[in-house]
Amino acid sequence: MLSFRQRLAVAHFTAIAIVLALAGVGTYWSLSRDLHRELDAAMLTLAETELAQLPTSDDQPIAVHEVNAGHAPSFARLDRLVQIIDDTGYPLARSANLGKAALPASPRVLAALRDGRTTFETLHGFGDEPVRMVAVPIKGHGNVRGIEVAASLDDVNHVMESAGVLFLIMSAALILAVIAVGASLTERVFHAIDNVVHRAHRIGEANLSERLPHPGTRDEIGRLVDTLNAMLERLERGFEAQRRFTADASHELRSPLSRLRTEMEVALRRPRDTPEYVETLRSCLEEVRRLTVLVEELLSLARLDAGGERGPLEQVALDDVIDEMAQRFEPQARERAVRIDARAKMPIVAQIGRGPAGVVVANLLDNAVKFSPAGGAVTVSLSESGADAVVVVTDDGPGIQQDDLPRVFERFYRGQNARTSTAAGVGLGLALTQAIVHAHGGRIEVFNQAGRGASFCVHLPRAANP
Repeated sequence: MLSFRQRLAVAHFTAIAIVLALAGVGTYWSLSRDLHRELDAAMLTLAETELAQLPTSDDQPIAVHEVNAGHAPSFARLDRLVQIIDDTGYPLARSANLGKAALPASPRVLAALRDGRTTFETLHGFGDEPVRMVAVPIKGHGNVRGIEVAASLDDVNHVMESAGVLFLIMSAALILAVIAVGASLTERVFHAIDNVVHRAHRIGEANLSERLPHPGTRDEIGRLVDTLNAMLERLERGFEAQRRFTADASHELRSPLSRLRTEMEVALRRPRDTPEYVETLRSCLEEVRRLTVLVEELLSLARLDAGGERGPLEQVALDDVIDEMAQRFEPQARERAVRIDARAKMPIVAQIGRGPAGVVVANLLDNAVKFSPAGGAVTVSLSESGADAVVVVTDDGPGIQQDDLPRVFERFYRGQNARTSTAAGVGLGLALTQAIVHAHGGRIEVFNQAGRGASFCVHLPRAANP
């Protein structure tokens, strides 16, 4: 079984051999055609010359001009045999080099002469060499019907034999040269591929920062290496995010567990009154609730990553979802002296499940209320933009630092304003919101307002037939 490299080389050299063979055959045929045309043109010129020298009166003898004396047909180099015939093919005059022989006049030649047509023939078996003959009609000279001029094809055949040998030698040399160049290029190409394969074998989870060697060209191999290096870069970022996610999740889980253990150990050191036990249990319950939220958000993110959380699409009225979530967060907002202004007056239906839509709006409202100062307002608007339904949640908080904007949707990432505030959270709400929006074919953007506060803009596909 041939390897890919061997199959490529065989196909490459076969194609080259076929192309060279076709080119050689075409050149050889073209040369043969040109030589025959030149020979025919030379014989036709001689015939026309003899025709011009024919006597104009019947009492003058008919003869072939400038002929050599001789009694036997013979061919010297570039000699021509000339013969003047009547309408029956009988020779009226002939060149001396024909001797006592006569050029044949076939019925086809005689018919062409009677019709006034010039005809060419290749004679086989006349003399000891192959012969080419032209017959030119004559009119207005009594019973004189035509002039036949014949020439040997021996020189043409010798030229063609020499050309054939030369073409074979040149074709062999070209094939060898092309094979050498092709082998060199193929070796260079596969050497670059081998380098890529060897480097790829050495790259693993521990050294994802390495990249494949670039051949230095912009051909298919170069573009393939660029694509693979870009893929390795994405994998490196993915593995780094996974490591960071694992470390952050471990930290967030360890903190409440440590507090739970401390509370229980302190409570068990000595007997306590019932109110003290109740206070300890309430503190433990708060930590358990925080752990429960954290685990549920992690589970939702894991399902979204695996593609199993999206569920069937529904046609959900976003204005109803916004009103419901605004009423749900009204007590929390009132406790912080924050006003919620839900401006979802027009009914807009989107392609998303009601549960995921509620989670998206709830997470954005929760963040907006937590970071808005006392006396501030949270605005929720609903509009249409092309084929999208657009939900915008804006707060009156301090906004988001410019350095934090690119990472605001990372898991467990909390910006500088979030870390310095007293607002509770672990940094999963926005990551979960973005995952839900992306899973339903939408997108989410964040930007700071010109004056104060941050805005989150959610685009969801609208229902085609609400």
